[in-house]
Amino acid sequence: MAERLAGHDTAPGADRTPLAGQTALVTGAARRVGSAIVRALHGAGANVTIHCHRSLSAAQALAAELERTRPGSTAVVCSDLLDCAALPDLVTQTCERFGALHLLVNNASSFYPTPLGSITVQQWDDLLGSNLRAPLFLAQAAAPELRRSQGAVLNIVDIHGLRPLRDHAVYCVAKAGLIMLTRSLARELAPAVRVNAIAPGAVLWPEQGMSEERKRRIIGATALQRRGSPEDIARAVLFFAGDAPFVTGQVLAVDGGRSIGW
Repeated sequence: MAERLAGHDTAPGADRTPLAGQTALVTGAARRVGSAIVRALHGAGANVTIHCHRSLSAAQALAAELERTRPGSTAVVCSDLLDCAALPDLVTQTCERFGALHLLVNNASSFYPTPLGSITVQQWDDLLGSNLRAPLFLAQAAAPELRRSQGAVLNIVDIHGLRPLRDHAVYCVAKAGLIMLTRSLARELAPAVRVNAIAPGAVLWPEQGMSEERKRRIIGATALQRRGSPEDIARAVLFFAGDAPFVTGQVLAVDGGRSIGW
């Protein structure tokens, strides 16, 4: 199934572009997991708006790469998601470029430690803003278009929204809130719009650095005894986008079994 959804099924008559004619807006899409999601959606036939904030050159390079295979299929928008007043413009630009919006993927996220005793209001505002407030207000802005297209919202949450990570209280609270937001929006936007979430485990190590010993402990607590990849998350996105018409309000852990082997 994963191969078919990724557009690589070689079976006779297989649909290589199940999302052809659809449009997706992906936040935080220039690098890491976001870029893998964009490539997968584009490979399945979708037009994609690539949102970035500080990674404009990477976003433009990704768009240029995809445009070589299908001209006119991408757009790049640069915006600070903490600026709520600017969020509706992401939807407007997408619809002006492609005529509709079928899928919103709230992927952008801030992540860093906030040990108790040193937490600041700025950290709270940043982590809650990027991980919870922006997805809420962006979904609200996109809701009319998504209702028209009978579309979907996908929130990239975290297994630590369900089980806390030491020294990351604010981040964990934000992701826990995004899980509840997923379920709340699923009720608010039904029956026209499906809303689900994907909770990654160890698929990429944090850019701020992590000791090799801590990495070994994380892998040791993962049932499959290995790290995943951004493509694992992208395949889950394709499942929800094109192969789950009767699924809403759910959180899928893509974590190699970390959440059962803590």
